[in-house]
Amino acid sequence: MNDKKMEPTAPISRTSNSKDDMQFYTLYVQLVSAMTDFGKIDAQRIGQLLCDIAALFRLSKGVTRVYRNPQEEKEGGGETLCHYDTGREGEVVSFIRVVTSVMSIVSMTVYMSPDEEPLTEEEKWKVELVMRTTLSFVSRNRLGDLVEELAYFDEAGYPNLRSLNNYLVRMISNGKVYGKAAFRYNLRHFALINHEFGREVGDAIIKEHYSTIKSLCGQDGFVARLGGDNFVGFCESNSLEKVLDYLAGAKIAVGDRSYVNLQSSAGVFVISEDYEITSSGDVLGRVISAYNYARGGGKDKIVFFDDSIVSRKARSMRVQQLFPDALAAEEFRAYYQPKVNVFSGELEGAEALCRWFHEGRMVFPGDFIPTLEETNDICRLDLYMLEMVCRDIRRWLDEGRRVVRISVNFSRKNVMNAKLAGIIKEIVDRYQVPHEYIEIELTETTSDVEFYDLREIVSELHGSGFYTAVDDFGVGLSSLNLLKDIPWNVIKIDKSFLPEGETDESSVPYIMFRNVVTLIRQLGLDCIAEGVETMQQVSILRENHCDLAQGFYFDRPLPVQEFEKRMDQKNYEIEEMARV
Repeated sequence: MNDKKMEPTAPISRTSNSKDDMQFYTLYVQLVSAMTDFGKIDAQRIGQLLCDIAALFRLSKGVTRVYRNPQEEKEGGGETLCHYDTGREGEVVSFIRVVTSVMSIVSMTVYMSPDEEPLTEEEKWKVELVMRTTLSFVSRNRLGDLVEELAYFDEAGYPNLRSLNNYLVRMISNGKVYGKAAFRYNLRHFALINHEFGREVGDAIIKEHYSTIKSLCGQDGFVARLGGDNFVGFCESNSLEKVLDYLAGAKIAVGDRSYVNLQSSAGVFVISEDYEITSSGDVLGRVISAYNYARGGGKDKIVFFDDSIVSRKARSMRVQQLFPDALAAEEFRAYYQPKVNVFSGELEGAEALCRWFHEGRMVFPGDFIPTLEETNDICRLDLYMLEMVCRDIRRWLDEGRRVVRISVNFSRKNVMNAKLAGIIKEIVDRYQVPHEYIEIELTETTSDVEFYDLREIVSELHGSGFYTAVDDFGVGLSSLNLLKDIPWNVIKIDKSFLPEGETDESSVPYIMFRNVVTLIRQLGLDCIAEGVETMQQVSILRENHCDLAQGFYFDRPLPVQEFEKRMDQKNYEIEEMARV
């Protein structure tokens, strides 16, 4: 609230009508002139003229109120301007309210003391003329302010992309962009905070995080929001270390006793004179490239731009260009990594993994899967792989082979496809493959929307007789909700949960692994450990009744002909070893 009071320069006596008319029109002309002097609006002069006019008509008080929108008016917010107040009690003699084209609202109320002579009709007309003139002036100015706010700030009051571009253009034109550092960041797993504390608290947490980052960037720095929990900022190079320390881990209070730890994925571009910067795109393109690698799922959550990123980006573009023709030419093949019973050595299943053979050489998954994950191409590849698996299973059945269940990975991006379960069923049924031979592996989700969609898809697949598995269980943050709310058949424990070396049974890794396996088994689910590489780990699985293992100890992913030999062989030899 902004409450301003102004007194008239001197009392204006009311003698004759003609004199009053002259005084009024003189003041009114001066008021209109002051309000339309676009070269220099003198707010103090306008306020003084309004005070003089109010005194002329014996008014005790005049108040103008400004609201950004109807909601703000309803809640009693907005801005209040008290142009004139004699301090005497008064009654409302006139009230006018105006709604602008952008739904902002301005109103004016004038009061008169009961012991004053009431306004004549002519005087009332003159008062309302001044009120409407004033409201027109305020509305026009407020409209200009709102247009600027809408253009350069988002609905929550954060500077937006247009603001950011203006800042960059100014810095570049003034030659001040060099020596600064640009960073683009996203708050990791923030949907979980909204889910835990509610959106209102989540918005307050983002605001506090933003305010701290902005203060760390200094007076010449800048931070804009791209939407949600995504931001771009600029700071001097000597401030960058503090900014990145905060982005790596920020502890923010929630209430009196709770805290949340916020971590960010960030791309950074230190703008040195080695780079020619002529437009905002020269800066944003580089910082976004670095950010995309930070978000790509690797171990580095803060990535600095360098020329190698340009090379990787070129390779990514090459992958995207080659993908449609490579898919049509069936250059992608299914390799099968066996799943083995650690007690009997029996081959009980396999995971289908994608390998790309292009121009006589194999392209490793790490060179193309992350690129395809950036677009919906990964969804096309997943369905292609399912079809390749169904083709192999159909052939094995026709050849009279003993067939094991094959799991097929589906990217998280597929979860947004409400028809996914139906599409999977159509492909499998086209090859007349019994549903029990297909296991669909899906990864954990982090957002409320994804979680709901995932539950719907898994429930539909489960009802159609397919096996479903959680891939990389334990890596995400929503694992227990996944087990409680979604009807899985199989849980694949990520290799990061598997104890390494000669681990003591009282050690934290061993205790965690044992309890995760116990939980899964008590829920009646199948349990398989990924990344099993040593006999020591096989022994740990046996001791904790985790029946199935997948990993290099038994086999690497195998081409189909080699895997068929393993199916015919049926069993693996498992070395007997007593744990030390």
